[in-house]
Amino acid sequence: PWTVVIDGLVEQEKTWDIDALIRAMPLEERVYRHRCVETWAMTVPWTGFPMAELVKLAKPLSSAKYLKFETFDIPRYAPGQKNREYPWPYTEGMTVTEAMNDLAFMATGVYGKELPVQMGAPLRLALPWKYGFKSSKGLVRITFTDMQPVSFWEHLNGDEYGFWANINPAIHHPRWSQARERDISTGEERASLLFNGYAEQVGDLYK
Repeated sequence: PWTVVIDGLVEQEKTWDIDALIRAMPLEERVYRHRCVETWAMTVPWTGFPMAELVKLAKPLSSAKYLKFETFDIPRYAPGQKNREYPWPYTEGMTVTEAMNDLAFMATGVYGKELPVQMGAPLRLALPWKYGFKSSKGLVRITFTDMQPVSFWEHLNGDEYGFWANINPAIHHPRWSQARERDISTGEERASLLFNGYAEQVGDLYK
């Protein structure tokens, strides 16, 4: 059975059976834009629950400033993880303030069905104002901490993949422009939007 550990700077550390965790949450459907750092884009209908509900469930201490997300590390099921030149397990992070924003979402399903393995079953992040690599998949541990986590890609190449990774067409990847994006389903090219079009909802987080 799949479990998710919630630990660190919380009132009480706990290991949740994934089904019990999902039953404890108010499920809803949301349609979000999704933007890859490699400039392709798509629209995705997710099922899941607001990350703010998980924060409330965890009851973090006042000293908790960040969340660190950790994915599974099972090379026999994920052959790519046999390459130990990479810093497995995959890790990501965000601030508690970001996690409490209404857009931050924990996805349990997609297109009206349960998440398939390749899309991050049974639990993944959906952060539509950030580049897609921030939406880590197959979560098994969520740690509340007072230290800013070093994410997987930040560890590998912090000059290209930073902690914040907010979508901004004026800030380019060192090897390509972020000013435009391509719809992966239609091939249409269009101008990229600040915070992927969600500036009204999240812009105040970064003033």
